[in-house]
Amino acid sequence: MLFMVIERFADQDAVPAYRRARDAGRSLPEGLTYVDSWVEPNFGRCFQLMRCDDLRLLQQWVLNWRGTGVSFEIVPVVGSKETGAVIAPFLDAPARE
Repeated sequence: MLFMVIERFADQDAVPAYRRARDAGRSLPEGLTYVDSWVEPNFGRCFQLMRCDDLRLLQQWVLNWRGTGVSFEIVPVVGSKETGAVIAPFLDAPARE
């Protein structure tokens, strides 16, 4: 499964989190895969796409980041291509009212 992880940096200060990542790595448990990430220009949030099949791995990862000034929101997501395949059979059906 894919998850959009929204990290919020305390006081829009990404330096402690980046320092931690530089010094100790991402601290990903085996089976949790980092896909990519994007950071807001004001350093308020980081959006990370992660992949795993066991939600406990995300819990372990979040616990590894305690004390860094980062809070986490984890949202399960489905890729656009896969969503398009699910929606395709409904595209030509009459609209529901």
